[in-house]
Amino acid sequence: MKLRYSWIVFAFILSACNISVTSFPSAPGQPVAAPTEVPPTPYPDTPAPEAINASPVASPAFVDIQFLNELDAWGVTETQVIRTNDGGSTWYNVTPPDVTETGYTVGTFILDNTHAWVQKPDFNNFPNNGLLYRTTDGGLTWTISSTSFSGGDLNFIDVNNGWMLADLGVGAGSNAVAVFQTTDGGATWTQTYTNDPNNPEAGDSLPLGGLKSDLVPRNMQTAWVTGVIYAPGTAYLYRTDDGGHSWSQVALPLPAGSENSELSIDRDQMQFVSPDDGFLVVRMAGDATLSVVYITGDGGNTWTLRPAMLPGAGESDFLSAQEAVIYNGEQFYVTRDAAQTWATVSPNIVFGDSFFTMDFVNPDTGWVVTLDLERQRSLYRTNDGGATWLPVIP
Repeated sequence: MKLRYSWIVFAFILSACNISVTSFPSAPGQPVAAPTEVPPTPYPDTPAPEAINASPVASPAFVDIQFLNELDAWGVTETQVIRTNDGGSTWYNVTPPDVTETGYTVGTFILDNTHAWVQKPDFNNFPNNGLLYRTTDGGLTWTISSTSFSGGDLNFIDVNNGWMLADLGVGAGSNAVAVFQTTDGGATWTQTYTNDPNNPEAGDSLPLGGLKSDLVPRNMQTAWVTGVIYAPGTAYLYRTDDGGHSWSQVALPLPAGSENSELSIDRDQMQFVSPDDGFLVVRMAGDATLSVVYITGDGGNTWTLRPAMLPGAGESDFLSAQEAVIYNGEQFYVTRDAAQTWATVSPNIVFGDSFFTMDFVNPDTGWVVTLDLERQRSLYRTNDGGATWLPVIP
């Protein structure tokens, strides 16, 4: 799984081209009226875990979080990569050496408690150079290798095999990218595709048109690229079965009314929870904004449109072949039957525009990061599926 890659890389290019977009994290919202009680620990009868051998971080200002279970997580602040092993109450600084700025400037992929990668762009040689930091001991030590790409969407299938959808620049509704693979944990990379119009060997099976949001791999041969193209009734979804050398568009069964709507697959809205089982959420923007959900049980060969269309659009967490949580800006929607039906959960806190990001590890346990008007970030946890939220770090 991955922490979400920042869009600041795109902003760097866009500012040079005098192009503006609205795909950045939302502005700070209203302060949240938070309960003052401390939430119960997930395992009250379990002894406290041993401290991580790193410096504690007081009141971290989260940019992103990724929990692996009820206790273990990684996070990113504006200046640090951090870890917790007690459910988020205590955080430790495990930032790679010589990295003084993280936040929206790095790409991060977390495989498990011990294996993680941080991609740092070289803005002086963007988009053709960067540094990749890799840890195999939970961030206590890091190895560094240079890359021929700066930033993009970084994914690892296991400790050795990974993909990179490198961002080469956006403009006028188009997005040039290059696809790379590694089989040695990121020490070396091989380019398998590019649609860069400045490259005479560029391909067109993954079109230049359209803004790319994610590369979602199933293995080292099969992967998908998601995004948006500004044409009504067209979902941007492309698949490769030859390691990224060629791509073909995936035809999704679309709901009634979609022919006049803008369809987009936003960041982290397509995920596999097993080699065969996956979810896909398409945002349908027309007279109203709706979220439509697809599932697959055959490794993405076919996608089935589920009956419910949820109001609004927001973040999604896919937890198992049966379970998922979606937040639409007002309420949480929880499914336990593979998106056939959804339960609506109204939270005791009105997060509103203060909602920044969330992460669930099961349908009951999750965390939300908020950002208020004073740019103060807080971390909340629920143990009852999103109904009750209590501060972990107020």
